[in-house]
Amino acid sequence: MPGHGRDTSARRPSTRVHSVTVRTIGIIGGGQLARMMHAASITLGVRIALLAEGPDVSAAQVVADTDVGDYTDPETVYAFAERCDVITFDHEHVPPPILRELQARGKQVHPGPDALLHAQDKVVMRERLTGLGMPCPAFAVVADADELRAFGERTGWPVIAKTSRGGYDGKGVWKIDGPDDADEPFANLKPGVRILAEEFIDFTRELSVLVARRPSGEERVYPVSETVQTNGICTHTFTPAPDLGAEQRDAIEAMALRIAAELGVTGILAVELMQRADGSVVVNELAMRPHNTGHWSIDGAHTSQFENHLRAVADLPLGPTEVRQPHAAMVNVLGGARDDLLEAAEEAYATDPGARVQLYGKSVVPGRKVGHVTVVGDDADDVRARAQAAADHLMGVQR
Repeated sequence: MPGHGRDTSARRPSTRVHSVTVRTIGIIGGGQLARMMHAASITLGVRIALLAEGPDVSAAQVVADTDVGDYTDPETVYAFAERCDVITFDHEHVPPPILRELQARGKQVHPGPDALLHAQDKVVMRERLTGLGMPCPAFAVVADADELRAFGERTGWPVIAKTSRGGYDGKGVWKIDGPDDADEPFANLKPGVRILAEEFIDFTRELSVLVARRPSGEERVYPVSETVQTNGICTHTFTPAPDLGAEQRDAIEAMALRIAAELGVTGILAVELMQRADGSVVVNELAMRPHNTGHWSIDGAHTSQFENHLRAVADLPLGPTEVRQPHAAMVNVLGGARDDLLEAAEEAYATDPGARVQLYGKSVVPGRKVGHVTVVGDDADDVRARAQAAADHLMGVQR
């Protein structure tokens, strides 16, 4: 069987279907992740209801049952949830008190607020993972620039500063090269948001591993991917990660499975890692929803991360996670020189009919994620080059 990805259901003997059949899954958040979850729902035969931020956001363009409203307003969320059997998410920003009240009203929420908090708050995540013995950077919560300078003096410069909440795609993250820059993270800091200081990890590459987990405990792990970040945004993934020995691959998969179990995650958990030159890894971030580093699975795995997320939150048996071909390369399409993405996609298809293009229905803004391209095949260099060439057509890049 090509590639990796393992059935780990034997570790959790119960694979029962939930006693209440899930017919409608409510997704809070209308971005491209919800859009791709909707596509996966069609063959599963479950209905998607959507609470979207606006009428024209990515998922609202394709989900018929869409409410537009504020996910931070309790009554809006409670009213939306009434017609849903289970609630899940396109993002991690719904306030925990709202989710706890949903649970108190008897509504299934997956992942639940206690698990989701570890993806919402980086301080909570670091403290819990360190307590579990997981490899993490040295860190401290710093109240002001003086404490950040003291941290830098202890650990050495540069250091990384992050907002505890709200950051994504490189936002809310600073590389602090020396004490003169320590004031920057504290400018315009929102109430209730803390600054997390971390040692700078001189990594050689970044890795990601995804776990799908049901409430009944069945779990499956996807192959470890190598990821490339450009200006804080994931731009490429290569799966399986090249030059990763079987022993280290197994250790990374086992670590991700343990994190998912210890935190009680239901659905997809993405564990992002930094790998040092000596091969050791540290955990960088967690996400509890389908994740950019797993988009390759739509065309490259036997079951996509989106389908397995829906299966998991509905407590349905999980699908196999092995790769269909020995290699899969995914390149994100960022807003560039071309406004007409359909025209650009036509050219990409004509040039390489095997390239799989996913467009998100977004207007083109420079640097914005507007789609992705996946190519699978037998030769790693070939699939990388073809995926990049197709993405270049969509971005208007001349090479």
